[in-house]
Amino acid sequence: MRSAEGLVVFITGASSGIGAALAREFAGRGADVALAARRTDRLEALATEIRARGRRALVLVCDVTRDGDCEAAVERTRAELGRVDVLVANAGFGVAGPLARLGLDDYRRQMETNVFGVLRTIYAGLPELRRTRGRLAIMGSVSGHLAPPAASAYAMSKFAVRGLAESIVHELRRDGVSVTLLSPGYVVSEIHQVDNRGEHHPGTRHPTEWLRMPTARAARQMVSAILARRRERVITGHGKLGVFFSRHAPWLIHAAIRLSGRQSRTEPGHQP
Repeated sequence: MRSAEGLVVFITGASSGIGAALAREFAGRGADVALAARRTDRLEALATEIRARGRRALVLVCDVTRDGDCEAAVERTRAELGRVDVLVANAGFGVAGPLARLGLDDYRRQMETNVFGVLRTIYAGLPELRRTRGRLAIMGSVSGHLAPPAASAYAMSKFAVRGLAESIVHELRRDGVSVTLLSPGYVVSEIHQVDNRGEHHPGTRHPTEWLRMPTARAARQMVSAILARRRERVITGHGKLGVFFSRHAPWLIHAAIRLSGRQSRTEPGHQP
């Protein structure tokens, strides 16, 4: 297992799910962590847990859709923890529903968080990463490789960040900064409990609960990929299969979707 001893890791969307699991995993490998999100009560609880393990943890109120928040959070991290070696652009959510039911505002809201939020995070942290010759991780998705029905907004956003990652990996290499695109399939998180306006609906069950990978296991694979400076890591076996067939036999993916007659998840709280 690769060590993160002495590194300082900045993570957006760190209050729950994959973001929180990444923070625990990095801290377990010896890193100090800057936890950025909107829900400070959850961040404080996570920071207390990490400090009890002997690592430093900084709580940062940060909304990636708001100009200036990411810059302020990174600056405070640099001031209090000394540097940023790893920047994880993780904050995001999923807009669900068929094209006919969604409006332009739904697509704008999706792109503002999942795409422009990633860009705000990168722009804020890039000077530090250039200084430390660090690592940038971008949270993509298997939905950035294949797009199921009723998930057009989310897939659009993840196709966009995949394109971003594939382009800037060449630009940032000359500065010694690696770019890792993380593309998880179904992983245990709260994303399926968040509606199209970003409101949380606790208790909403995932339609394929049996298929989801435990969050801690996914985080271990992700952290190893980031530390190894991998260009992309697809997480979960079903995710790897989906990406493989989308690249080499896309007709098979389309046929499976057509024959199943099923759509992707519906919006939490929505009555069909």
